[in-house]
Amino acid sequence: MKKTIAIICSKARLGLMGALLVAVAASAATGWMKDIKGSGDRPKATLNINDKPLERDGRMSVSFAPVIQEISPSVVTISTTTEVKTRNGWDNNGWEQFFGRNFPGFRFPEMPESESRSGLGSGVVVSPEGYILTNNHVIEGSDEIKVILSPDNEEHIAEVVGVDPKSDVAVLKIDADGLQPIELGDSDQILVGDIVLALGNPFGVGQTVTMGMVSAKGRAHMGLDYEDFIQTDAAINPGNSGGALVDAQGRLVGINTAILSRSGGNLGIGFAIPINLARSVMESLIDHGQVVRGFLGVNIQDVNPTMARYFDLDSNAGAVIADVVADSPAEASGLKAGDVVVKFDGKTVKDSRHLKLLVGQSVPEKDYSVEVVRGGKIKELEVALGTLDSDTPKWASRSSKYSNQEWPNDMRLSELNPELRREYDIPGRVDGLLVTGVKQGSEAWNAGIRPGAVIEEVNRVTVESFKDLGKVDFAGDEVLVRVWMEGNYVYRVLKDGSMG
Repeated sequence: MKKTIAIICSKARLGLMGALLVAVAASAATGWMKDIKGSGDRPKATLNINDKPLERDGRMSVSFAPVIQEISPSVVTISTTTEVKTRNGWDNNGWEQFFGRNFPGFRFPEMPESESRSGLGSGVVVSPEGYILTNNHVIEGSDEIKVILSPDNEEHIAEVVGVDPKSDVAVLKIDADGLQPIELGDSDQILVGDIVLALGNPFGVGQTVTMGMVSAKGRAHMGLDYEDFIQTDAAINPGNSGGALVDAQGRLVGINTAILSRSGGNLGIGFAIPINLARSVMESLIDHGQVVRGFLGVNIQDVNPTMARYFDLDSNAGAVIADVVADSPAEASGLKAGDVVVKFDGKTVKDSRHLKLLVGQSVPEKDYSVEVVRGGKIKELEVALGTLDSDTPKWASRSSKYSNQEWPNDMRLSELNPELRREYDIPGRVDGLLVTGVKQGSEAWNAGIRPGAVIEEVNRVTVESFKDLGKVDFAGDEVLVRVWMEGNYVYRVLKDGSMG
C-alpha cells in the first residue's frame, strides 16, 4: 500500500477525516476573502521571542504540566464553514427527471441549492494584538472562520490577514481582550533528539497534548514551493493542523502541518513548519498584505558525490548554479554558471532547497554576501537582491526536476543550425549540440531527457560543434555536461566517456 502525505485538519461534511496534501503552485494570495485589508492598515505584531538555547543536560523532566498550563490558552480551535452550491432539485431527483416536474398526483420535494460544510483545525495566538498563526489549508476557501479560545470556549469571528500557499502559512486576527500569546523560540537552534510537545484539537475531541522528539530537520518534497519541515514522532492527527509544536520550555518552534500516513491517522511521522519560516511569512503578510521574497536570479541544483569531484569540492554541500538570468541581481553581482554557492549572508548553504529558502526569506534591495567555489577557489561576492514576483521567469527560480539522475549516452546529437532552431524552438541565447534522438526505455529516457535538449559544455569546455569535442579531456568513464532542457540549464554527470 502506498504511503501518503496527509494534511491534518478536518474538512468533511460528515465526520472528521484527513485529506491528501496536494502540490501548491499558486502565487501568494491575499485577496480571496472579502475582509482582507491592504498593507499598512494593521498594527505590527508584538512578539515575545526567546532565542536562548535549550539547556541540554540529559535529564528528563518527570512532568510537563507547568509548561502545558502556561501555553494551553495560546492554542485555539479553528472552525470553518463553507457554502457549497449543489445542483437544483431537477438535477438531483432522478424520478423527477424521468416523469417530469408536473407529474399528476405527486409533489416532488424541493432540494436545497447549497449546503454548509464544516472544517476543523487549530491555531496559535502569537501576539496581544490578536494575530493567530495557522495553516493555509485549514482555512482555504472558507466563507466563515471562527476561533474558539481555550479553556472557556469563547468564540470570535476571525479576519484573514493573509495566506501564503507556497509555504502553507495563514495569518488570522481576532479582537479579544485578555489573550495569552505564546513565547516564540528559534527553530534554527533545535536539534534532532530534542523533546517537543504537540498541541491541537485532533478529531474534534478537544485540546490534546502529545510528546515526542525532533526526528529530523530540513524535510522537503511535500509539494510546496518553500519547505523546511521539522519531523517529529509526537502523535499528530486530523484536526492538529495549525497547532503548536513547542520545545521543553514551552516555546513555539513549529506549526503542525502534515503527517505521513496510509490511513490518515498518526503513524509517528509528523511534519511542522519551523517558526522562523512561519514568522517571516507572517510579518510580511502583516506589513505588506502579501509575502515579499528576495530574488537572486539563478537556476540551481544539488551537488551529488560524482559531481563534487568536477567542481573541486570537499563535500556535497552547496548549490550549483546551472544558469544565471540575464539582467538579474546574480548577473550584476558577477555570479556565473558553474559557481557553487557555499555560503549566503554568512550562513552555510546545505543544498539548493536551502539556498532558495535563505534567498526567499531575505529582504529585497538589500546587499548580501555570497561565497562561491569557482575553479576550486573560494570567491566572495556581494549581491543586492531583487523582488520575486509573478513576472519573474519561472525557469530561473526552480531547481531541476531530475537533479540526481545520470544520463548514459543513448542519444543522437546534431550541430545546431537555423532550421533545427526553428524545428525544436531553441532560443537564440542557447548554443551547443542538439539532442535529436533518445533511445526509448534507456536510462536517459527514464531520466527525462528528450529530443530538443542542448548540450553546451562537456567537462567545462564549451562545445558548439563536433570539432569542439576534440578539445575535451575524456579521461575516465564519466563526463560532466551542462545541458539546456525544458527551459533550464542543468549540470549532469554522464556515464561512458565515449562521446569523444
